Amino acid sequence: MNSMNFIPLYIDPGTGSMLFSLFIGLAAAATFGVRALFLKLKFIFSGGKVEKNSQGNSIPFVIFSDHKRYWNVFKPICDEFERRGIDLTYYTASPDDPVLDAAYSHVHGEYLGEKNRPYAKLNFLQADVLLATTPNLDVYQWKRSKGVKCYVHIPHSVSDFAGYRMFALDHYDSVLASGENQHPSMVKLENLRPAIKRKEFTVVGSTYLDSMEKRLESAGRPETQERKMVLVAPTWGKSGILARFGEKFLDCLTRTEYEIVVRPHPQSKTAEKELLESLEKKYPDIKWNYDNDNFDILNRADIMITDFSGVIFDYSLVFDKPVIYADTSFDSGPYDADWLDEPMWEFRILSKIGIQLKEDDFGRIGEIIGDAISSENLKASRREVRDEAWQNRGNAAASVVDYLVGKQKELVG
Repeated sequence: MNSMNFIPLYIDPGTGSMLFSLFIGLAAAATFGVRALFLKLKFIFSGGKVEKNSQGNSIPFVIFSDHKRYWNVFKPICDEFERRGIDLTYYTASPDDPVLDAAYSHVHGEYLGEKNRPYAKLNFLQADVLLATTPNLDVYQWKRSKGVKCYVHIPHSVSDFAGYRMFALDHYDSVLASGENQHPSMVKLENLRPAIKRKEFTVVGSTYLDSMEKRLESAGRPETQERKMVLVAPTWGKSGILARFGEKFLDCLTRTEYEIVVRPHPQSKTAEKELLESLEKKYPDIKWNYDNDNFDILNRADIMITDFSGVIFDYSLVFDKPVIYADTSFDSGPYDADWLDEPMWEFRILSKIGIQLKEDDFGRIGEIIGDAISSENLKASRREVRDEAWQNRGNAAASVVDYLVGKQKELVG
């Protein structure tokens, strides 16, 4: 008997994702091929009569959420569907997504499982209109289903679409934007990629900013504290504040008179786990905030320090407070921005709503914070940017549902 040593087979995550996509693609092709043959035979044996439902049972409206943190985007839309008495199917990849416990009569939440499991269902889905924040449709595991008539993307920030990972929106049919600021880069990318389909662009506003503003009106501003709070809200990756400046930045910040709170990007907990653990251990006096809901911390903070995180606009446009943005070198390589010959929209307007913090200025960061908090010029500029990036204020949810209902009628006749 051969006494060979067997080596276990290892498949790296990237290859695993590719193989999963290949399997799903082949399975989808086989499924739709069999379905097409069945319908053809049914057509022949019925004497050429076409039944109204020959394409199978198609769900009129579907929302897909790849994480519960996007509930702030979708909840106002669900509320509007419920108010109008229109049935909506809500698929989620989070077992504790709030939709699963919501007391709706017309919105039906369903947990699809985690990791690749949701895509195993979505890639065979039969639906008229599907709405999602998830980028990279038809790029990675999530493939366009032949049974879905229209894929609609809604962003979860007012930032430039060029800040998405490369090819993020290429295979969507339509985009519902928060403002006209998101249009130019989308058009430029489409012109650079003539093979992709031109997307329908509609400004509807921002559902989650509308909700946040209403919530602020109800909650009110917090009582003024003697010691002002500085919120550090970095994005994740090697270009973010924590990854690039780390201890040098935090050392200077903790020497100021201010209360310091750091709220890392949710992805940092996975991608930069060791970095966060080491910083938390070294700076026990800093408060580290990981709340799923960022409303309370944004409301309490007197100023925010960030890099190019989209939360900068949530904070400055809704709460009308100043920001300081770190002088980080943004690596556009993985993003659609790498295709363009101009800076993204947010980099062009940051100087209007905030003060840039350079590495050489870390030693005087306390002075810079004080100047930003008291600046009237920054306050006036925030109003201008708000009008450009957050349009149709207060009416976004109704506009989204109007669009989806109108699109579904257009598709099914």
